[in-house]
Amino acid sequence: MSRITVIGGTGYAGSAIVAEAAGRGHQVTALSRSLPDAPLPNVTYVPGDATDEATLAAPIEGADVVVGALAPRGPLASTYRDVYRAIARLADAAGVPLYVVGGYSSLRPAPGADRFVTDLSHIPAELHDEIRAGAALIIDDFPATPATLDWVFVSPALRFGAHMPGERLGRYRLGDDVAVQPEDGGAISAADYALGFVDLIEKGDHHRAHVNVGH
Repeated sequence: MSRITVIGGTGYAGSAIVAEAAGRGHQVTALSRSLPDAPLPNVTYVPGDATDEATLAAPIEGADVVVGALAPRGPLASTYRDVYRAIARLADAAGVPLYVVGGYSSLRPAPGADRFVTDLSHIPAELHDEIRAGAALIIDDFPATPATLDWVFVSPALRFGAHMPGERLGRYRLGDDVAVQPEDGGAISAADYALGFVDLIEKGDHHRAHVNVGH
């Protein structure tokens, strides 16, 4: 079993990944601003601010795998990319792979096509900045990291989030940077996204890659 550190481990995606990984017997550490109302057994919860590099250092250095499950909104709206640059640098120094919770808009509708983020005309304007910040990680930031950093960027289907929770079906479809359901964006529950996410970690077949999971 692996030592898995989840940064943002009490958020929507992060808490599902923590639960899935702990349920499989992995040794999980969840770093977040606050402790959960209902902590899971056999999970170590560490309160802390992800913008503080010193806070990030110990959980990353002691891990076999690091998961980034942060959102580009709220307290991280202006520092999101900087925080991930720090996480990537620390993971690289520790020699551990980094798996990142991405967004749907960074995907493509077809091989070689423009990413969905290039046209946000159908999305409320107040969401544009966070969508672009999330997509910038895979468009600009992670491809520019040193080749020694092993990363996997995992996008969900369009309908994914606390505002549209779905049921666990116990299955998912895996694609690359082309959405597995481009027509309507598809959907996936947090539980099934976490199922695919932890499968990716355990199999270890993807390296410096962008993938997506959907029903």
